[in-house]
Amino acid sequence: MYSHTPPLPPPKPSGSHEATRINTPETSPSPRLPQRPETGGPGADGFQHVGSAPTGQPIPDPGEQWLPKFLQDKSKQDLAEILSNPSLLSALTHSPHTIHPSLQASNDALQSALAENVQRAAQLLNLETRLVNQRSSTQAQLLSTHALERQWRAKQAEMDHALTPFAPARLYQRLSQGLQEQEAVCSALEESFLDNGGDGAPASEREASDWVRKYREAKKLYYLRQERKERWDEGRVGGWR
Repeated sequence: MYSHTPPLPPPKPSGSHEATRINTPETSPSPRLPQRPETGGPGADGFQHVGSAPTGQPIPDPGEQWLPKFLQDKSKQDLAEILSNPSLLSALTHSPHTIHPSLQASNDALQSALAENVQRAAQLLNLETRLVNQRSSTQAQLLSTHALERQWRAKQAEMDHALTPFAPARLYQRLSQGLQEQEAVCSALEESFLDNGGDGAPASEREASDWVRKYREAKKLYYLRQERKERWDEGRVGGWR
């Protein structure tokens, strides 16, 4: 029923674990390698981050009795000479062949942090340049705005001065003066009519008709101004009260 050579296993759809167990031999799952975080992209703080050290279990400190393999077969005299020479001791401590993995991990993390700090410093310098340019532009616009405000105030003062004769108070004053003047005109016409009739000579029909026409026009203008003033005093002038 079955051939000696098993066929290639088909793709594993969801819910088909039993069929897969029949056609493929059971194998132990291979250990997963820890995934390193993606680096090089912008972080939550807005900066472009450089690769950081992989997050894993820290390598334990070997303690004071640890020696590199390179020094384990050295004599005590050679070790004393190395300890008395700080430069040689530092070189052996940080050499790629003799450094302990815990120190190497610390150095890698330090180098990564330093590289990230350098990149952030460069970005800050770039932002500082942009900020200085924007500040200069804003200062220029602010000065221009203040100049426009001064010009507008001057134009507004000129406009107010030009519109002063048409202000409500000035118009009411002119209306009151016009009413008094028209009342005086009507009184003068009445006195002239009485004076002309005092000599006993009757006025001609033309003179009478001219006087009546002038008197009616003067009285009409008087009543018109009087009505306007009364309306104003009662607050029936729209837009001013």
